[in-house]
Amino acid sequence: MIKQYDVVRAKKDLSDKVLQGCMGAVVLIYEFPTLGYEVEFIDNEGDTLDILTVSPCDIELSK
Repeated sequence: MIKQYDVVRAKKDLSDKVLQGCMGAVVLIYEFPTLGYEVEFIDNEGDTLDILTVSPCDIELSK
């Protein structure tokens, strides 16, 4: 189960800036009306690329 502040990876391209494999941190979890996550995605320098609301099928825990 993904928790708040977990580091996750995009499983597919989510925007023109957030591509498959991009890393981010879960900042909020939505449980209603459906499960979703607010994720801040960052680049290799640690700068924010985008903050997106994604579904569980869009991300996975980083290993």
